[in-house]
Amino acid sequence: MNLPIRSVKPLQGALYLALSALLFSLMGVVIREASATVNNESVVFFRNLVGVLFFLPLLLLKGVQPLKTRRLKSHMWRTTYGLAAMYCFFYAIAHLPLADAMLFTYSAPVFTPLIAWWWLKEPLSKRMALTTGIGLIGVLLVAKPGHTLFEGQALVGLSASILAAFAFVSIREMSDTEPAYRIVFYFSLFSALVSAIPLSWSWQPLHTHEYGLLLVVGLLATTSQIVMSKAYGLAPPGVIGPFAYLAIVFAGIIAWLRWGETPDLTFLIGAALIFSASLLSITRRKA
Repeated sequence: MNLPIRSVKPLQGALYLALSALLFSLMGVVIREASATVNNESVVFFRNLVGVLFFLPLLLLKGVQPLKTRRLKSHMWRTTYGLAAMYCFFYAIAHLPLADAMLFTYSAPVFTPLIAWWWLKEPLSKRMALTTGIGLIGVLLVAKPGHTLFEGQALVGLSASILAAFAFVSIREMSDTEPAYRIVFYFSLFSALVSAIPLSWSWQPLHTHEYGLLLVVGLLATTSQIVMSKAYGLAPPGVIGPFAYLAIVFAGIIAWLRWGETPDLTFLIGAALIFSASLLSITRRKA
């Protein structure tokens, strides 16, 4: 049986993934601020609820036809991986130093080539292994993880990375029939329904400012999910995955502009390695 044909446009996929990384890094900053007073269950639920509401204009204009699918099982698997990763990611941001949390979350591309090779039978070349390795070194230099890297809470961050890698590959698996907006809609819908369960026993009153932060989180998350789904539909995770590392660079720049944290030499060297890995991953291979 032949495998379904999926588009391979590495340059376009890389650009989309770079934009997604920027949006994710902005989302991380807002989550960090919201988590100071809002519990993890509420942040996750409202992030997903806003994602569902995001699609209301489409439903009103086009009806349910664009959202019909025959890949419900695939959407459920994508939700399982993605929602579990989301809980771990948000917890890591709230309880670990931001550098450590970002390191774990955006090291998912280290695992995506292996998972894509095992799951989708996509090729795993020495070049992919090299670029992911270079990117990971860059991440370590930029993030400069502290002693919490070796504490029990760090396992939550590591889990977020591995689960996110499975989620990325599950998006690729559906991309032959499912457009990006449909993938994100079902993820938001199923995640909102599931995350409402723990919210039922952890509900807390929120202020207008907190609702505003959660709205921004949901909008950034949903937009970045659509862009990311488009990216992995255009190219294999093993090829463009290192571009997700750019989120670390973007986070460092935002911290510099917002809080005056001047990047040091280690950050600049790490950023250079990340950009190098990203560019190497999409350069034309020898015939």
